[in-house]
Amino acid sequence: MIRFTSLLATAGMFVLTGLVPAHAATTEPASEQAADFTEHDFHFADGATLPDIHIHYTTLGTPRRDAHGEIDNAVLLMHGTTGTGKAFLTPTMRQELFAPGEPLDTSRYFIVMPDGLGRGGSSKPSDGMHARFPHYGYGDVVEANHRLLVEGLHIHHLRLVLGTSMGGMQTWMWGERYPEMADALMPIASQPIPMAGRNWLWRQMIVGAIRNDPGWQGGDYTVPPTQWTRVMPVFTIFTNNPARMQSEAPDRDAATHLYDTLVDNAQKSDANDVLYWFESSWDYNPAPDLSKIRARLFAVNFADDLINAADLGIMQREMKAVPNGGYVEIPETAHSYGHQTLAHPEVWKPYLVQLLSDTAQAH
Repeated sequence: MIRFTSLLATAGMFVLTGLVPAHAATTEPASEQAADFTEHDFHFADGATLPDIHIHYTTLGTPRRDAHGEIDNAVLLMHGTTGTGKAFLTPTMRQELFAPGEPLDTSRYFIVMPDGLGRGGSSKPSDGMHARFPHYGYGDVVEANHRLLVEGLHIHHLRLVLGTSMGGMQTWMWGERYPEMADALMPIASQPIPMAGRNWLWRQMIVGAIRNDPGWQGGDYTVPPTQWTRVMPVFTIFTNNPARMQSEAPDRDAATHLYDTLVDNAQKSDANDVLYWFESSWDYNPAPDLSKIRARLFAVNFADDLINAADLGIMQREMKAVPNGGYVEIPETAHSYGHQTLAHPEVWKPYLVQLLSDTAQAH
């Protein structure tokens, strides 16, 4: 594990619709809103174009403007592969991050939480195009979020970009694409290398199971295919802490019930959407451009995360290229949840507090 303090010392057109107040937690101001952003003539990295894409998002807090009229308290939060912006609206996230006195206190910050392209309320294959939907990559998700901020919300600078899992990977990309746009970057549960090895292998188990499911019908099914759902529990195997899984399923009957529950839960997702989720990392490779990152970056990983295996030495090697970067690999403890520790900010919040403190000079 590398210490935080020592490393940071060294180292188009749019339409907004449906702005609807939502219920806020009692520990924060009643400022939660949800809306949709429509981007016209969206060009995908694979060469495809759609006349419109829609990005659903939720905000907390109120924009604050500086002497030049620019919003200066915005924070972008980006979620993981199977999630939506709601991943940051759990009771734990609200209490640990957004409540009064917490690091992202919504009386101080304007928080933007998009549903990434292909997920939730944003444009996705299951909206009607099925497998004819453009095969978006992570870069397209980042670009759609950028347009939401700049064109839709008129945000040109960010106090912080924080992402978990897929959102963490996109945080690395954000720092390279828009090096002057953010003060601080915190990728959580991610590594700045392309998908390969074990991380690509388990994803291909899901992708292959969908594409080879007889019920998939090339994406044009009328009855949802189900055979692929029997493979989907591999996601849980790789994203959860083994000790906690053993505690949750301590005998054969409990483990069988857990498996059946995971299969049933997988059937709630559209097969085409899931296929695109796991294939969309095709363009992810921030390693060659890490030196372009200018913001303070602090990466948080977990020693018991099987997806981002600490024993590969990736962070020790790649972080050398980040001009103002640091990282920590938090050891496994009784409070570890494997990759899913990302959903427990009480574990990684101290590093966020330090990062915000060390980048607070201009604020």
